[in-house]
Amino acid sequence: MSWTSAIDGFRLCYNRAGTGGAAVLLHGWPGDRSEYRGVVARLPAMDVVVPDLRGFGASDWRSGDPTSYGADAQARSVVGLIEELGLDRPVVAGHDIGSRIAIAIARLRPDLIRALVLTPPLPGMGERILGPQAAPEFWYLSFNQLPLAVELLDGRPDAMRVFLRHFWTHWAGPGFEPPDRHLDHLVSVYSQPGRAAGLVPGRRRRVGSGGGRATPAARGADRRTDHGALAGP
Repeated sequence: MSWTSAIDGFRLCYNRAGTGGAAVLLHGWPGDRSEYRGVVARLPAMDVVVPDLRGFGASDWRSGDPTSYGADAQARSVVGLIEELGLDRPVVAGHDIGSRIAIAIARLRPDLIRALVLTPPLPGMGERILGPQAAPEFWYLSFNQLPLAVELLDGRPDAMRVFLRHFWTHWAGPGFEPPDRHLDHLVSVYSQPGRAAGLVPGRRRRVGSGGGRATPAARGADRRTDHGALAGP
């Protein structure tokens, strides 16, 4: 486990393993770099770097300007990681919020990367996420906008475990159960007092989306495709 130099006051914690062509793996919500442990084991012939995004895992976090966690801001930290480690045009793979950040990296610094590997959400998802069949699956996007979400979850490991386990089972393949050790780890991170306001999507506004002030149309697009949209392992 290592840390980068600070970008915008944030250091990223990361793991690095293997030798060969470079790859950077960006995690989703509700997770951290540990969700790629099985993937890294299958890539021994690559130089694989897996960071915790800003505000997640062991990386630096703080309250304040929500644009510090937008896609462009997160991308700046990952670009800094790539440059600091001297990675030669890595493949950047992103899941969930990681896919949005990977796209931002490609937009901001196309010269820096070789290719993208993206899992949901993908561009072009459109409004089908709001359809009658999908809507019941996305209750938490509205729930997480409420102060009640933080009141119920912040600093409460038992409540956070139930909350996180829902997504790690509900959004996974049939019969999947997160290993107790992994769930224990996530609960220990997400339930730290004060962190729920940042780690629960919707409370830290537009995590993984673009920074700046959004128009009403843009806010609707964020609700359709932001990081909570297809959160899960």
